[in-house]
This record gives sequence, C-alpha cells and structure tokens, in this order.
Amino acid sequence: MIDLSRRIRESIAVKQGILDSAELLETLRHTAEAMTRCMEKRGQILFCGNGGSAADAQHLAAEFSGRFYFDREPLNAEALHVNTSYLTAVGNDYSYDEVYARLVRAKGKPEDILVGISTSGNSGNVVKALDTAQELGMITVGLTGASGGAMRDRCDYLLNVPSSDTPRIQESHILLGHLLCEWTEEALFKAGR
Repeated sequence: MIDLSRRIRESIAVKQGILDSAELLETLRHTAEAMTRCMEKRGQILFCGNGGSAADAQHLAAEFSGRFYFDREPLNAEALHVNTSYLTAVGNDYSYDEVYARLVRAKGKPEDILVGISTSGNSGNVVKALDTAQELGMITVGLTGASGGAMRDRCDYLLNVPSSDTPRIQESHILLGHLLCEWTEEALFKAGR
C-alpha cells in the first residue's frame, strides 16, 4: 500500500530544493521579468508540452489569458496543442515532432516567449519548437526535471526542478508557473498600469 505521508514529504522536499537553490530562484526572477517585458510590449507567451505537461501548458496559458488573483486585462498566452484538427493533421502529414515547430513558425515573433514543458527535457516536438523559436529570435523558457535533458542548451531560461520523479516535477511546474503568472500580473496591473 502506498505511504501517503511519504509521498507528501517527497513533494515538500522537492519544493524545499527549489527554495534552497539560489540559482533556480534567480532564474525564476529573470524569467518573470522577461515575461513582464514581453507583455508590456503586447507580445505573446506560447506554451507547449505532451500529456501531463500539455495539461500544465493549457492551465498556465489560461492563468495568463484569463485572470489569476484579480480582474485585469487579458494577457496574450496560448497553449499550442488545443486545436486537435491541426495537431492530428500535422502529426499525420509531417510528423509528431513538427506539431509545435510549425505553429511557432506561424505565430512567433522576435521577443515573444515560448515555454516548453517536459519532465525529461527530451520531448522531440518540444525540443524542435525551442529550436524554431530561437531561429525566430524568440525568448525560450524550459520547465524540466533535474538534468534539463536536450532542452538544457536550447533555453534562455531553464527552470529545472531538482527531481527525477515525474509526478513531483509536474507538481513543481505548476508552482513555478503560478509564481511566473503572479509576478507578471502584479508587475503589470497592481500599480494601476
């Protein structure tokens, strides 16, 4: 039988690892500042991931484009997987590795932001999307596990959760995404901007 208390302690330990990492917290701050600048310039934040990471991408895009703590103007944020007709057509006609890169090519502009989410850091379609974003002059952000995988060298800002346990990484990705949204929302709207 699963030891529920142990699992909760493990989740807390991963978050404590984030809290104890001055480097990760500094990267988080720089990422939030980049997102704020992007939104000030009327740019957009695109999110992509697979499976649970796709769900996280959609969740975080909704926090930016909807509301987080208070009513405010919507921010231009989108999860790239939500058009299933597009996703299945491109996956079938080209390859699944192309599904995000093609949309980044269609939508991305210099200084927009692409957030790639992958617990391993090795999802082929996310890696290819990050490469495409860099070619376009976009800012690239990665949410990964401890190693960063292939995404490590493709991200201007790498938020690599100090764990190799997929559920614990995903729990922390939502925490980090919420912090990014909260920072951006407060910076843009709290002072009445």
